[in-house]
Amino acid sequence: MRLSDLRGRTVAVWGAGREGRAAVTAIAAHGPAGLVTVVDSANFLTVPWEGPLAEAAPLITGEEGLARLLAADVVVRSPGVPNTHPWMVELRRRDVPVTQGTALWMADHADRTVGVTGSKGKSTTSSLISHLLTAMDRPNVFGGNIGVPLLDLPEAELYVLELSSYQCSDLTDSPRVAVVTALFPEHLDAHGGERAYYQDKLNLLAYGPQTVVVNGADPRLALELGDRAAVRAGSSDTTHVANGPDGTPWFHLRDQPLFPRAVLPLVGRHNEGNLCVALAVLDALGVDVVGRKDSLAVAVAEFKGLAHRLTEIADPSGLTFVDDTLATSPYAAMHAIDAYEGRPLTVIVGGTDRGLDYTPLRDHLAERELTVIGIPDSGPRIVEALAGLPGVRTEMAEDLVAAVGLSRKLTPAGGVVLLSPAAPSYGRFRNFEHRSEVFAQAVADTAR
Repeated sequence: MRLSDLRGRTVAVWGAGREGRAAVTAIAAHGPAGLVTVVDSANFLTVPWEGPLAEAAPLITGEEGLARLLAADVVVRSPGVPNTHPWMVELRRRDVPVTQGTALWMADHADRTVGVTGSKGKSTTSSLISHLLTAMDRPNVFGGNIGVPLLDLPEAELYVLELSSYQCSDLTDSPRVAVVTALFPEHLDAHGGERAYYQDKLNLLAYGPQTVVVNGADPRLALELGDRAAVRAGSSDTTHVANGPDGTPWFHLRDQPLFPRAVLPLVGRHNEGNLCVALAVLDALGVDVVGRKDSLAVAVAEFKGLAHRLTEIADPSGLTFVDDTLATSPYAAMHAIDAYEGRPLTVIVGGTDRGLDYTPLRDHLAERELTVIGIPDSGPRIVEALAGLPGVRTEMAEDLVAAVGLSRKLTPAGGVVLLSPAAPSYGRFRNFEHRSEVFAQAVADTAR
């Protein structure tokens, strides 16, 4: 379905945030027969709805909103509306067409788009792709799940998009290059279970992309793809890391060495994989990766890691404090812990308790030596899941500030204190940025 298909039809936009505003503006320009904006009380955040927006699409709240959704020819939902919402269940039962601004946009731009999704790594990988394409004289527009609704993007010859599982779920067109970085259970409450989550993620691949690029080292992704044709980054027939001319790890394209691993400023094997995926995408887009390897090395060295993802904070004590607040699942925390293998490590865990199973984290730490400090709300349950592991010392702290103070006492000189909470921030913090601010301030305050 394209935006132009909404001409002369009654449309209800579900959601009044950035995505909803962008959808109203775009749809109104195509002459719908009727247009309203609907919010339900459970998800409604107070925002000004006035001026041209209110004139184009009056705001309907509460139970009347459901009636307007059911009466519409098409419902355009914001990504924040979960598949499990009771109103979504009713819309499906009555066969009311539901789409998203992402899907409407993709129908008109798929052939110019690189779309990146994954349970972890999609932000870094999509940023790397955009950054490296720009360095290779391939101008592009970067958008999607980074806070820029697709319907607000300017016209361009090439787009690089970070796409969430929610955005992927309603697509009916695949991008020219479809990229998947990793799969593990996440957002299960919003998708209706692990199987539904994987299906929604991989819907990105469902409509004939020209090229599929995946992280070939991810076991769950390999299982879900089966024998599907794909460029599997990390394998010897495409981009991978192997010993180079000087005997140290280098990035390669097939049998051609490109540049040393040390050029990449990001820590962790998962970030090696992210760059392998990004380089494979450039190769698929016709960039002469081998011929321009020196320019690529410079661009890689200049890449700035994303905030709140393994962001190191300088500290006069010699300890390394690391903000990885966006690690909201046990699998993401496992990647972060691996990034500091070989150094004394204290990990601060805990946040909103979504009832996640922390057995995978326990299994991952079975042979490790480290300290884990739990904070509310899920910290006690995580600590309990790790009980009895011979190399894991566990402690509890009343909050994040107290955990930082405790970590200074427990972490050996030269060690790492890692905030990788394996849980979301909401409940005790305004958002993940607020959690990062509290962590950084606590590091500064306890250094005195």
